[in-house]
Amino acid sequence: MPLLYRSAPTPRLFLNIRHACGLLAAGLLLAGCQVSRLPVAPQAEKPPVVAPTFMVSKWAMLPDWETLDITPSWPALQQSCRALRFKPRWQPVCAAAEKVDAADAVAQRMFYETWFTPYQVFNPDGSENGLITGYYEPLLEGSRQMSERFPYPIYGAPDDLLEIDLGDVYPQFKGMRLRGRLSGKKVVPYYNRAEIDAGASMLKGRELFWVGNAVDLFFLQIQGSGRIELEDGRRVKIGYAEQNGHPYISIGKKLIEMGELKPEEASMQGIKNWAEHNPERLPALLGQNPSYVFFRELPDTLSAPLGALGVPLTNEYSIAVDPRTVPLGVPVFLATTLPNSAAPLNRLMYAQDTGGAIKGAVRADFFWGFGELAALQAGRMKQSGRMWVLFPRGTEPTLN
Repeated sequence: MPLLYRSAPTPRLFLNIRHACGLLAAGLLLAGCQVSRLPVAPQAEKPPVVAPTFMVSKWAMLPDWETLDITPSWPALQQSCRALRFKPRWQPVCAAAEKVDAADAVAQRMFYETWFTPYQVFNPDGSENGLITGYYEPLLEGSRQMSERFPYPIYGAPDDLLEIDLGDVYPQFKGMRLRGRLSGKKVVPYYNRAEIDAGASMLKGRELFWVGNAVDLFFLQIQGSGRIELEDGRRVKIGYAEQNGHPYISIGKKLIEMGELKPEEASMQGIKNWAEHNPERLPALLGQNPSYVFFRELPDTLSAPLGALGVPLTNEYSIAVDPRTVPLGVPVFLATTLPNSAAPLNRLMYAQDTGGAIKGAVRADFFWGFGELAALQAGRMKQSGRMWVLFPRGTEPTLN
């Protein structure tokens, strides 16, 4: 199932307060941390990262590389270069790309073989296969005013949500942040989904829009961006602004554990069908996932949702990855299959986004775009796949 925070501005690792308390040990950082309820780490260390193994490969090992039409991925390369062109190892790559004909597949293939080296990605246990899911940009009917028809709010980022950069205090935690709120003089975890859905008072006045379906709102947060069709027919684009700092818990997995759905039924469509037939049980189910996403209104001029790289995504050629293992912006050759099918889907993609449940080395979320077909494909995509990361030639595999 595709997941959260698609348009986070930077690929930093955000930790919830309780997790960080356990890592930082008693009294090390926040007075509001209840470390007595968690194991105390003997030393202040960064949380374990799902470290991948990158093994240098050959172009011939990439399925269909010699015959695949790679020209549709060229716009995604150009978007990545918008974000990476000033980085030293990317400057010559992006400069060379400007001289390549966007319609010349032969020249593009030569460009990649000249400027990049393929590395196959392996999981920490040595396996080469991982989970490939899909996501899309949904359309919801809504209003700027609450009504009987539209009772569920889409919130903007709250004023009392704190972001604490641990690296400012402890250099060994550079790149990690906490989210929380003040309670008196203490920093405590921010309100969870159940508390927010119950109408936490501090969010009053932060409503951007109101929509008519709680499940559609939930999946809007899963996708991280979308469009709202207002009562006058106008459509407004919204994107990820913030997240409450709580970890994502899959409600599809919960339904499987409860015996309500079979594993093959736990797609977006299957969950929506369950919700339609169990409206009285829906609030409790949604509350099982404490994570909550806040939005912002986006300019109408944007052609597509913004990914975590800060550039618009390219339909069917952008993927979300775990930025702790795959650097944002790089080309990724994906070898998987079409949703609910054994038909090969071998494609040159670009790692331009992140997701709350996209964790691990061989793990990706395929962006299908906007519309009903995109929703159908994304909702049923749960395939096995392999990945090759293309690193600029002459550089070791490393995160940006």
